[in-house]
Amino acid sequence: MTIQTGDRIPACNLKTMGEKGPQDISTEQIFSGKKVLLFAVPGAFTPGCSMTHLPGYVVNADKIKAAGVDTIVCMAVNDAFVMGAWGDAQNASELLMLADGNAEFTAALGLELDGSGFGLGTRSQRFALIADDGIVTHLNVEPGAGIDVSSAETMMGLL
Repeated sequence: MTIQTGDRIPACNLKTMGEKGPQDISTEQIFSGKKVLLFAVPGAFTPGCSMTHLPGYVVNADKIKAAGVDTIVCMAVNDAFVMGAWGDAQNASELLMLADGNAEFTAALGLELDGSGFGLGTRSQRFALIADDGIVTHLNVEPGAGIDVSSAETMMGLL
């Protein structure tokens, strides 16, 4: 079942790239006591994700944080090495780049995407959410292939 507005973010561990390599980070660490804007993409370095989705958040990071967001998270079903390299390539130093390598968090949210037809296996649907202290206050899932309801501009309008 897909997570809904008013639901608590499920407990899960993800990975982020640290100084010494991939490091575990729990959803409790990410969301507890914070306002978090998390957006998820089907894959790092893919065209729409690299040319439109992530850049919108990079360019608007200061405005998003000025609107009261403590942490901006970009998540994909990729490994921490790929997410770290993608963040570096996109100058995403103001964002927390998270790897959900086994799609466990994505599955817990109920937002999986079957990308096997493209050789991608299980991925995340393109979506964005805002959570206050771990409770989802807004959830926007893209209905198709575009980047509209989960864009930085749309999400900024909800802050």
